[in-house]
Amino acid sequence: MPVPDHFYGGQAVIEGVMMRGRNDWAIAVRRPDGSIHVETHEVRSISRRLRLLSKPGLRGILALGQTLSIGVRALTVSANQSVPEEDQLTPRQIGLSMALAFVLFIAVFVVGPFLGFRLLRHHVASSLTRALLEGVFRVALFLGYLAAIGRAKEVRRVFEYHGAEHKTIAAYEHEAPLDPESVGRFSTLHVRCGTNFLLIVLILSIFVYAAFGNHGLWWGIGLRVVTIPVIAGLSYELLRLGARYGRSPVMRAVMAPGLWLQRITTRPPDRAEIEVAIASFQALRAREAGRAG
Repeated sequence: MPVPDHFYGGQAVIEGVMMRGRNDWAIAVRRPDGSIHVETHEVRSISRRLRLLSKPGLRGILALGQTLSIGVRALTVSANQSVPEEDQLTPRQIGLSMALAFVLFIAVFVVGPFLGFRLLRHHVASSLTRALLEGVFRVALFLGYLAAIGRAKEVRRVFEYHGAEHKTIAAYEHEAPLDPESVGRFSTLHVRCGTNFLLIVLILSIFVYAAFGNHGLWWGIGLRVVTIPVIAGLSYELLRLGARYGRSPVMRAVMAPGLWLQRITTRPPDRAEIEVAIASFQALRAREAGRAG
């Protein structure tokens, strides 16, 4: 199978799936009445004006920012289409919730482990050893968090749509028919998953923090916050390599932990959920065809 010049991606949302292409994105959401709401949008990227931002290293940081921006918009659409009108949220409410969640993520998974293991500095003299232990604990904490939230019914539904997203993209990449029976035969695991990205970020951070050493409380906190975009950029490039050279034994080994982790963050979807993912992807393809025409 030839390597495409662009890799499609997506995101599971509340009762729906967002699919993203190079210049456009689409979202499909199952409404309470059983119908499917679909809409498409353009990806507004500043890299079209500043070509430097599309270069390796920087494009990963830009992609992360775009993903967060589109994610907020997609969640706003899905949250409002999947509930009665009186329960709908404004984009501002969704944005504030996402911002708070991001701050809490940094506090709990980035700064928290550093502060915890700093308390052990009198028992573990080596800063390198503490950095390694901190990194291992951070990964374990993240895995435990995913396993815990996966028990909630609402989150399990999102994980099922996550699986539907992966199956649909895999079916397209294997040139299989985009119908529920055909799509349902594919795996819920996919190498370009955002779960892989987060795990790569956490693992790379172990080596980055260990390399810079520990020079005090504020140095440690500042380092862990400031280097997030750099680590994200490196992780993005590694993820692209894994997708482009998926048959390489080396890349298979590098991507394997992320695929294992997806056994937590994806669940087998039912037919109705697959239909939503297909509707989203077909809407995206139709918009792209209209742009090309």
